Amino acid sequence: MPLGKTMPETVAPDDQKVVQRVLDGDVNAFALLMERYQDYVLAIIRRHAPPTQVEELAQEVFIKTFQSLGGWRRSGRFRSWLASIAVRTCYDFWRKHYRTREVALSALSEAHREWLDRAMADASETSWQDIARQREAREILDWALDQLSAADRMVLELVYLEERPVKEAARLLGWTVSNVKVRSFRARRKINQLLLQEGRRS
Repeated sequence: MPLGKTMPETVAPDDQKVVQRVLDGDVNAFALLMERYQDYVLAIIRRHAPPTQVEELAQEVFIKTFQSLGGWRRSGRFRSWLASIAVRTCYDFWRKHYRTREVALSALSEAHREWLDRAMADASETSWQDIARQREAREILDWALDQLSAADRMVLELVYLEERPVKEAARLLGWTVSNVKVRSFRARRKINQLLLQEGRRS
């Protein structure tokens, strides 16, 4: 090598090339995608599933991704496609969870109802983001979310807690925009009614 020349840096292959390698039979190349997006997938799942389920659901996401690689449209971003698989995997988890739940949902504790009553008296309008940042409030919100259907829960989390545009939420869930608008409106109304009812019991 001539003096003054440096070794070129190794450039990681882009997603499309890695996917093509996998489709061409190099299944081990899929590990590159897993390593590249593991933290990204885990972050999505942590926002939508219980902590005890995160690792298992992440594995399920990558299994589904591997099995569906042939259906990825190369014109779109792999990262966005992977996000939609992760969100729908969480949605499927909640659907199964609600179907197999045997114990009746318990009401809020007395301490939670007292907190909710104080919060309702202090502020007529509290943002969802403010609620999510407070530990006690988050516990109440988690309780209320658990009263909703899987569909209502996911759309409310995406649109109101994460403040994603309706169009993006529709893409992630595989729904129409109009369906997301209707669902999100109804879900917010349901959860507001739940919180109001619990607040009045205190």
